[in-house]
Amino acid sequence: MRRSLRIALTLVLTGLALAYLVWKVDLGEVVDTLLDASPWWFALSVAIMIGTALPMALRWQWLMRAQGMDDTFAWLTRAYLVSYTASQVLPTSIGGDAMRVYETARRHPGRTGDVTAIILLERGLGGAATVLLGAIGFLLALGTYDVGAYLWVEGVFVLGTLVLIFLFFARSARPLLNRLRPLLRRLRVERPLRALYDGVHHYRGHAKLLAAVFLFTTAIQAVRILSIWAGSRAVGIDLSPRIYYVMGPLFFLVLLVPFTLNGIAVREAFFVSFLGSVGVAADAAFASGFLFFLVTTALALPGAAILLWEGLRGGSRPRLEHG
Repeated sequence: MRRSLRIALTLVLTGLALAYLVWKVDLGEVVDTLLDASPWWFALSVAIMIGTALPMALRWQWLMRAQGMDDTFAWLTRAYLVSYTASQVLPTSIGGDAMRVYETARRHPGRTGDVTAIILLERGLGGAATVLLGAIGFLLALGTYDVGAYLWVEGVFVLGTLVLIFLFFARSARPLLNRLRPLLRRLRVERPLRALYDGVHHYRGHAKLLAAVFLFTTAIQAVRILSIWAGSRAVGIDLSPRIYYVMGPLFFLVLLVPFTLNGIAVREAFFVSFLGSVGVAADAAFASGFLFFLVTTALALPGAAILLWEGLRGGSRPRLEHG
């Protein structure tokens, strides 16, 4: 029943997003805009997204070493690239994370729980870094951009993240968390939240590492926002990068929620709505959103090539040797 309800809600949301786009967009104009897009700006957008996969693998390596699991930077980069490929056919980035858990647990037998906790912690730090950038975007937008409700949505995300930080790090919050367990169990989120909670508390003795990873992640996310700006420039939208530091964090947070498969329609509707609030024509905004979809598709190509090469060589990669 619950699965049927989720499918129904997904179809409804997809239909509403598509109806909004049909109402706002002239597909003929969008096609013309895409055909005239600058390949150089598009290439820059793709390069930014692929290039930031390398430091994200380094971040993952640091967290694994703190739990006594050492792995090569080359393999972790490979796993990241393959996870992006998985994300194209599985629900949002969650599917890619599941792929990473599966492959990493095979290389570290008996450590599935630890691997899951690390990847969830990594995802949590990424979300917190995005929210921090959202808070900065909130301040940048005040009195400068008339983006209405979007500012307050970012404000809610910031407040919610502060509450979560208190719940996960403050020992005084444990009685409250225990009272919430029945509700979390009914919502089927108790196990991932428990893994994240345990993962966070394992690193209580690694405060400097957590702070370094958080700042490192924030810098990576800040660079990734420029990929949206470059993609918009490719279709002739000449706005300052500043507005994308208002838009980008909220957009990345929206993509984390599996409203539709791979963000279809919701992504473009978000671009049309947000950029329209700062005076961008709906056709150009839609083209920008579609171009960013092509950027994320290009991000999946290296992982697809790796899987093809490994398939041609025969079999999966061997496990690590444990002495």
